Amino acid sequence: MKVDGQHWLQRARRCVSPFADARSDPADIALLVLHNISLPPGRFGSGAIEALFCGTLDCDSHASFADLRGVEVSAHLLIDRRGRATQFVPFDARAWHAGQSRWQGRTGCNDFAIGIELEGTDTRPYTRAQYHRLLRVTRALLARYPRLHPGAIVGHNEIAPGRKTDPGPAFDWARYLRAL
Repeated sequence: MKVDGQHWLQRARRCVSPFADARSDPADIALLVLHNISLPPGRFGSGAIEALFCGTLDCDSHASFADLRGVEVSAHLLIDRRGRATQFVPFDARAWHAGQSRWQGRTGCNDFAIGIELEGTDTRPYTRAQYHRLLRVTRALLARYPRLHPGAIVGHNEIAPGRKTDPGPAFDWARYLRAL
């Protein structure tokens, strides 16, 4: 698995999000942020995550979507429960995934981070296929972006403490980092 010259992951499905913009310094990719998401909450495979990131979510289709009306959010990549990867934003562009955030004295992590969403919840174990794909993707990102390293891989909870909890206690950090 590789990142191509246009900053897209080879062999990942593409669904381009309108919720992205240019980084102030496209070479300043220094952080990898892991998230989780499920829409509706706790349900998998609905297609709603892709719709949310692509600006096509019908907020009237489920009661839990009411709070998402007008929300403009994206991630660079989503890894679903089957381990399939969908990329929404090229890695050299800024995806809107971190919100108010801080890491090692730097604020606005979207400016220098890549955001990967895992389809899941804080409390349900992630699948073997997700770990397998995440490892392959992480290795490709580490090979492509020289400022990234294992110490610069964090959960959303670490850059937005008190505001975010993902990827949650169900994510096996030891398993993931040991396998890198």
